[in-house]
Amino acid sequence: MLKPFLLTLSLLPWIPVFLCGTTTEEELSVMEGQSLTVPCHYEPQYASYIKYWCRGKMREFCSSLARTDESHSANPSEKKVRLFDDPVQQVFTVAMSNLREEDSGWYMCGVEIGGLWSADVVTHKNIKVIHGMTVENSRLSGEEGSSVTVECQYSERYRESEKKWCRSGDWSSCLLAGSEGSNDSSVYIKDDRSGSFTITFKKLQMRDTGWYWCSAGLQKMPVHVQVKPRPMTTAVSVTSQPQTVANPLPPKPITKESWSGHNFSHVLGSLLVCGSVILVGLAVVARKWWKRHKDPVLRQLNGMNARRNEYSDVGCDLQNATVVFLNKDSQHVHMC
Repeated sequence: MLKPFLLTLSLLPWIPVFLCGTTTEEELSVMEGQSLTVPCHYEPQYASYIKYWCRGKMREFCSSLARTDESHSANPSEKKVRLFDDPVQQVFTVAMSNLREEDSGWYMCGVEIGGLWSADVVTHKNIKVIHGMTVENSRLSGEEGSSVTVECQYSERYRESEKKWCRSGDWSSCLLAGSEGSNDSSVYIKDDRSGSFTITFKKLQMRDTGWYWCSAGLQKMPVHVQVKPRPMTTAVSVTSQPQTVANPLPPKPITKESWSGHNFSHVLGSLLVCGSVILVGLAVVARKWWKRHKDPVLRQLNGMNARRNEYSDVGCDLQNATVVFLNKDSQHVHMC
């Protein structure tokens, strides 16, 4: 019975560790020698509580680096770590500067609730400080004649190392930091000794397309540059002076009166056209009717003239002659 009791007592200090309210776990990477800012969010009810930043994954063994209730600290890392709380936005930020590879590890940002049985609200951060090189953008593109800039970042240990920019497969084309190429070169490389060096193509040409390396010491990173042809533009020459064109008058609004007048004129025009067509038709019909009734009379008169001439030729006395019509429908005439 004594052993279980002693075991329970030995586990009491560890209970708050398991009661801690962990919100998230996050992994962050930063280049050696650079700075890092970490945001830690909390609920509105914890605005007035104490916030802290410590190194470690277990609350009981977490080494405090910064707290909101500490104005001055004897910890030498105070200048390296700073904590700022913003109760309005419900977030406090931790700024770490000049990081080294030995700074890699687990960190904890938390809200101190207080009490043995009360759990702190914490968030675990795994920070990895790496050394080497990185490139902001490993694939660049630009139009012919334009300029592009490549930024190659390096860690603290390569500050004094030689920086180069080389075309892949041609080590004779390497340019050193702070130097320009030949007279016809349009590439400029510069190292500011602050953790990055830049390479600028001042005037891109189509032959600049290809793979390159930016290197610091034995570290190097590939970069691809793509040059696009310049778009063709056609020049238009203007010989005559530009003519000013007066703005046309705006169309008159359609009113009820104008619309009624328009309808009347339209109907009147339609009636005139229809009347003209009817008159032409009537004229054609009358002409045909006249021809049909005129032709028989003409033929009858022509026949009478022919017979008269015939009787004249034989010596008939036409003055005393008598014309006899056989019937009204007959066209034959006898003269006696």
